[in-house]
Formats: sequence, structure tokens, C-alpha cells
Amino acid sequence: MGKKKDKRFEIILNESTKALTGTMVLRDKHTGVHYLYVAAGYGGGLTALLDKNGNPVIDKVDNQNE
Repeated sequence: MGKKKDKRFEIILNESTKALTGTMVLRDKHTGVHYLYVAAGYGGGLTALLDKNGNPVIDKVDNQNE
């Protein structure tokens, strides 16, 4: 079998209130960009999380493990 691939995204905040409804913040391990995901029923939306100046929220990333 091949080498298991690491997951690119990690959940850094999960505020689910019940099944099929909730809010999560995801972080892209490769770029450090944070994304806001909101689920409501069978619908949902994903967008980059922005700071007060309208810039994407980005963490520093250690690229040595790529």
C-alpha cells in the first residue's frame, strides 16, 4: 500500500449546535489561511476569514514537512 497522505485542512474551532447546523474555522496547513464554514440544514457556505482591514487571516506555516 502507498504512503498515507496527510490531511491538508484542520479544524481549529468547531461551534456545532446540533446535527446539520454549525460553524467551523478551518486552517489550510500549506498556506496558513483560515476559512469560515457555516452549515445550516442541507446548505452551507465557505469563505476566507478576514481581519478588520479586509485581509485574509493567515498563520505562519512551517514548509519543512512538505
